[in-house]
Amino acid sequence: MSAKPPAVWPQSDGQPVSCREKLKMLAETHTEVAQALQDAFEDAVLMGVDEDAMRRVLNDIVAGLESPKRAR
Repeated sequence: MSAKPPAVWPQSDGQPVSCREKLKMLAETHTEVAQALQDAFEDAVLMGVDEDAMRRVLNDIVAGLESPKRAR
């Protein structure tokens, strides 16, 4: 797995997040999510799922994430 956290985490106004604690939390979450996605991908491929199909499934999950800022 080679996904590294981004060097800059932009806020909605374009300014980078600068709080050390927030940056630490974002980096930790990035690592956890990247590992979970890698594990799910590997499991699926080892069970016979086509790699491209699994990538589409994972992309669809990300595309379907709901923003906590939107009213439900």
